[in-house]
Amino acid sequence: MSITPQRKSALVAEYAQSEGDTGSPEVQVAILTERIINLTEHFKTNKKDNHSRRGLMAMVSQRRSLLDYLNKKDSARYQDLIKKLGLRR
Repeated sequence: MSITPQRKSALVAEYAQSEGDTGSPEVQVAILTERIINLTEHFKTNKKDNHSRRGLMAMVSQRRSLLDYLNKKDSARYQDLIKKLGLRR
């Protein structure tokens, strides 16, 4: 369900704005999106796992908040990010 450290570092390298950047909204949204995708796959086989479903809803909400923040701060970066990640909106 969680992402591997190698995959996380690959996401950081791909979406970082500068060297050593791990806290920008782009990096945070990319990591959350990966975790959401993994949890969604988990629910295809474990339909009754309601405890993890609550965590999924929290992650989706956090990602939405970060995307709203990025849209407010810099709309061009927001558009690029959702296009790269293939998110609807």
